[in-house]
This record gives sequence, structure tokens and C-alpha cells, in this order.
Amino acid sequence: AAAPVPKPHPAPLTLQDFIDDGDVTEIPTIQSNRKSNTLPIWGNQQTMNLNGLVLENVKESYYYKNHLVEIDTAQQLLDEVFYKVKHLEPWEKGTRKVQGMTGMCGGVRGVGAGGVVSSAFCLLYRFFKVRLTRKQLISMINSRVSPYIRGLGFMYIRYTQPPADLWEWFEPYLDDEEEIDPRSGGGDVMTFGQVVRIMLTKLDWYGTLFPRIPVPIQKEIDEKFAERKRALLFGDGHLDHRERERDEDR
Repeated sequence: AAAPVPKPHPAPLTLQDFIDDGDVTEIPTIQSNRKSNTLPIWGNQQTMNLNGLVLENVKESYYYKNHLVEIDTAQQLLDEVFYKVKHLEPWEKGTRKVQGMTGMCGGVRGVGAGGVVSSAFCLLYRFFKVRLTRKQLISMINSRVSPYIRGLGFMYIRYTQPPADLWEWFEPYLDDEEEIDPRSGGGDVMTFGQVVRIMLTKLDWYGTLFPRIPVPIQKEIDEKFAERKRALLFGDGHLDHRERERDEDR
């Protein structure tokens, strides 16, 4: 039998590969209506609000220290995500040295208490260091190329954007049916609608923590979920009516 013909190496990805013009221009509110392309950074300006243990392992990882620190463009980082990221957990499967140490308290034990930090979290922090623009972040969460590019985009929003803006970022995706498996080793397939719902309602993410949403804002988010549920029960007219009321109050 003839030897198989090797597949050509794919051309490098560009930001344009991640943008679907129709989808992006039709997405409302925070994505299309904000004129500034510079994103705010909420919370800690140095740590990205990451768990201390995860962050120290990122900074000390071979992948970050010897490779990612040399990359200073979003386009090159997107290529890395495409080829390197296979899950969205903070640790590679089976490498966590101390079981049960989750949350911010883990950071006090030092790097040795961690494990092998994931490529996903190394890249997430590098995106933070190069400071994604609004357009770059929009292109990520609307990617048709890789679900993990989308997933990291949503994680970047959850870790860095003001809590008061989270609903506007995530609400258009609550019914998104595209699937992703965030678990290291697989076995936890969910839709992006489920992913953004978790990000709006839960703190835990596979053994690490998202930044806490202030109580008044969390109450507003919970009420918006309740409104959506009522709209499903009573028809879209209920939601349209409430939205018109809010628009009139502005």
C-alpha cells in the first residue's frame, strides 16, 4: 500500500479567522455599543484575580517562563490556544499534589503544593498580560474555529471584567447550544449556555474560584434569571414588556 500523504501544516490563524461579521454586529449592548476598544480591568491589576496557588504555578511553569513570555500579540496566543488547549481546568489530570486545597487559601502553601498547571490557565494569564482589546475578546467568544478559544474568552471576561457588566457580556449566550468539555481528561460535556450560566451563578470552577460578585449585583443577576424563567412560562411578551419599562426609565 502507498504511504499516506502527510497533511499540510495549517496556515497560521489570524484574528479575522475568529470573526463572523454578521454575528458580531448583531450582538447587542456591551459588545457593539461601547466605543472604547480598551477594556477595563476589574479587581487586582497584577494577579488577574487568580487563585494565588494557580498564579504562582503559572509563573513558574516551563511553558510560561520559556515560551509564552516571548509572545506579545493576541494573534500568536490564539494560535497557541488552538494547538495546545484541550480543557479549561487549572491543573492537568492526575497532577494535583494536595487534594482538597481549593480556593484562595491554597496560595499560602507555595508552588510545591500545586501540580502541573494547565496550558489553558497559562494562556489565560498571558492574555491578561498583553491586555486583550474589546474587539479581540469579542472575536474570541464568537470563534467558529475552536470551542476552547471561546471558553478562554468567557473565562477572561469572568476574571477581569466589572461584575456589573457580566450580565451584558453573557446574556446573549445563555441559549448557545455549542458544546465544550472543560474537564481535564474529558467527561463533562456542556453547552456554552450552561458555561455562562455557571459563571454567573457559581464561584467554583474545577477546584479554583472565580472572583466573588458583590451581593447587590448577584441579586440583580438572579432576578434577571427569574425574569427569563417567567418569560419562558408566560411567553416572550412578558420579557419584552419588562425590557420596554427599563428602556423608558433610562
